[in-house]
Amino acid sequence: MTEDVKKLWGEELAWIKNNDLREKTAKTWELALEKSVLTADDLNKIPFTLLVPNLKVSFMAHKRSVVHIAKDSGEQMNKFFGNDLPVNMDVLISGAILADVGKLLEYVKDENGKAVQGAYGKYLRHPYSGVSLAEQCGVPAEVCHIIAAHAKEGDLVKRSTEAYIVHHADFMTFLPFKSRLEL
Repeated sequence: MTEDVKKLWGEELAWIKNNDLREKTAKTWELALEKSVLTADDLNKIPFTLLVPNLKVSFMAHKRSVVHIAKDSGEQMNKFFGNDLPVNMDVLISGAILADVGKLLEYVKDENGKAVQGAYGKYLRHPYSGVSLAEQCGVPAEVCHIIAAHAKEGDLVKRSTEAYIVHHADFMTFLPFKSRLEL
C-alpha cells in the first residue's frame, strides 16, 4: 500500500478484516491516484461535490464521514437485527471507501487549480468509472454493486443491504448541503 493511500485511508482500511479485500480496496485507490490529475493532498482541499457552490467541506472529510457513518450503522443493524438482516461489515466498509473513487477520474483542475468536471466525467459519472477501477483490481461483485448503486444511478436497481447503508450515509451527508430548511 502506498503512503498516499495509507495517509488517506489507513484507519478505515484496517477495519476490513479480510486481507485480500483490504488489499484490493487499497489497490483500487492506488490505481485511481495513478490515473488522476488529482493528488492525495488535493483530496483534502477540493470540495466533495461540484453541485453545491462555494462548498468548503473537502472530498476526504465527506468520504471519511460516509465510511464512519456506514460502519456505525452496520454495527447497529447487526446488533439489533442479527441474522434477520445481517450486514457483511467487510463488504460494507470496502464499498463505502470505494463509493466515490471514480471521482478521481471525473474531476480535473482548471487553470486556477479549481476542481471541475472533465470531459471523461461528462461521459462517465463516478459510479461507472469507480466500478471500472475496482474491477481492474479484482474487487468482488458485492462491493462493485455498492459503488454502482450508491448514487442516483442506483435508484434503477435493487440494492443490497450494504448498498442501502452506503447510499443513505452518502446522501445524509450531501443533501443538507444542497438543500435544507434553515430557520
